[in-house]
Amino acid sequence: MMRAIAIFLALAAVCGAVPAEAKRLDDTPRTVVMTAFSPEWDALAPAISKPREYKVNGLTFLTGKLEGKPVVLMASGVSMVNAAMNTQLVLDRFNVRRIVFSGIAGGVDPELSIGDVVVAQDWAQYLEVSFARQTEQGWVVPEEVDAGAPKNWNMMFPRGVRLGNAAEPMQRHYTIAVDPGLVDLARKVTSEVTLRRCAKDGPPEQAGPCLPQTPRIVVGVTGVSAGVFADNAEFRGYLQQAWHARVLDMESAAVAQVAYANRVPAIVFRSLSDLAGGDAGANQMNAFMALASVNSAHVVRAFVAALPD
Repeated sequence: MMRAIAIFLALAAVCGAVPAEAKRLDDTPRTVVMTAFSPEWDALAPAISKPREYKVNGLTFLTGKLEGKPVVLMASGVSMVNAAMNTQLVLDRFNVRRIVFSGIAGGVDPELSIGDVVVAQDWAQYLEVSFARQTEQGWVVPEEVDAGAPKNWNMMFPRGVRLGNAAEPMQRHYTIAVDPGLVDLARKVTSEVTLRRCAKDGPPEQAGPCLPQTPRIVVGVTGVSAGVFADNAEFRGYLQQAWHARVLDMESAAVAQVAYANRVPAIVFRSLSDLAGGDAGANQMNAFMALASVNSAHVVRAFVAALPD
């Protein structure tokens, strides 16, 4: 009898731990404006009119209007798993029309400078790789390498990501495209946007670190992501050569993958806070992340204003 009671209590505990089916928190069709962490959030949150907060799993979702358009602002958290998990969370809890990401990044292309805003047309997960075995004959990979795969970096051989959605079969992707219509709109909008040299207005002592030149906006390139704070000049060169990457970060490819799987249009805006190891001295992210966050937010606000009602 006691054993039966113990089994019953154990089953009840397990059943009680099963989360309830996700309930939509808001039915208004909205654009998700996604950031990763606080400087990016802080550059956008004050611009949300008539804000209303929702909290789920420790995250804050802020609904309201940005540039007159219904949005839900969120911070995904830093790195790939957080970005993927919380992109799916917002899709499950809100009526999402599209995803617009605003954030900072590291520059890979030597022609780009801190403060520049990059709008990639596709994203790759550069650490989705096979680790090869080193032998007297060279590297031996544990699985066949596609002829069109990006070149390896020593023992790391890119293997791509297998995914599909309701419209396309499961297949290997080395890059995941964002929405081409949103990229076309970004080209039109950004031609009329001027970026900031300083994070704040006012005299130099109050404006924070300023750039020697006005940053520019580049649309239609390749970005790469991984759960790595990359600050290595040699690896930066590899990413540019093998992946044709111009920018790197820690979330965008995960967001693009979840958006692709759910067939939700997405686009990512990233402003360079550092050069991922290409800086002449120490990494400059801490010095310029506020300015980069402001520049990305500035472009995103212009983009959201141009979205169809």
